[in-house]
Amino acid sequence: MPDPLDLLHLRTLVTIADTGGFRRAADALHLSQPTVSQHIRMLERRLKCTLVEKDGRTSRFTPEGELLVSEARRLLAAQDRVLERFAESPRPQINIGSTEHAADGLLTDLLGVLTTTYPEASLHFRIDRSTALTDAVIKGVLDLVVVLGGNTAEPVGTEVGLLDLQWFAAQNWQLPPAPGPISLVAFAEPCGLRRRAVHALGELGYEVSVTAESGNLDGLLSAAKAGLGVALLPFLSAGPCDLAEISQLPQVGAIDVRLVTRRGLEDHIEAVAVEAITEHYRSISRDGLRGVA
Repeated sequence: MPDPLDLLHLRTLVTIADTGGFRRAADALHLSQPTVSQHIRMLERRLKCTLVEKDGRTSRFTPEGELLVSEARRLLAAQDRVLERFAESPRPQINIGSTEHAADGLLTDLLGVLTTTYPEASLHFRIDRSTALTDAVIKGVLDLVVVLGGNTAEPVGTEVGLLDLQWFAAQNWQLPPAPGPISLVAFAEPCGLRRRAVHALGELGYEVSVTAESGNLDGLLSAAKAGLGVALLPFLSAGPCDLAEISQLPQVGAIDVRLVTRRGLEDHIEAVAVEAITEHYRSISRDGLRGVA
């Protein structure tokens, strides 16, 4: 009797077809991209044929790959039907994402509300950058995310709060005269906050040089604390105690906090999240809200 095909590997193959690529399939399956590639290689070795081949910078299924995707869908559907008949009702899971800025105090409040409203649900949280979170919720990997505005051409989701933008630097950092050069510490691109800082400093006549960049808030704060430059950061109230607010630079205003939800998410879950997050920012923001979009 020939060795059976691994259903996990077949599910990986189908996910590549559904999402349009290895990287997207890895995100959807919560696997690394090398693991996804390994699953395909193992299928190819087992069936002794090529399933996916390079096509310029992209990949495409061979005729054998297309045939296997079709057959795999039927096998996986049959397996799922069997599991549904014998398995207990799965515990629903709500997958939530938030930026580091928005997560401060918010996750505790949101956890309390969702746990009370949906006691049977399992809650899973992910902290990441706004661009990555927005991409994940569009792909359906996350159910709802709290992100900063300004990272897309058009606003996405619902506005649920505001964060004040403030300039911070090391305690002994000296503001250079304008016009002239100035060092900026910023998040790595793509970042709407970075572009906003560069524009504001440029309007003052500065020649902006990004001397340090980081993909996370801790790295950015460390670079600013080391005196590598000034940083534009969003905070609800007081900033980090080991940095000085640079009040000589003009105020830049605030940045909107937005709730983006997965297409198809139940309306009542979105409504509960909007209310909980809006109330969180309403209760602690100095300036209040502009009004929920």
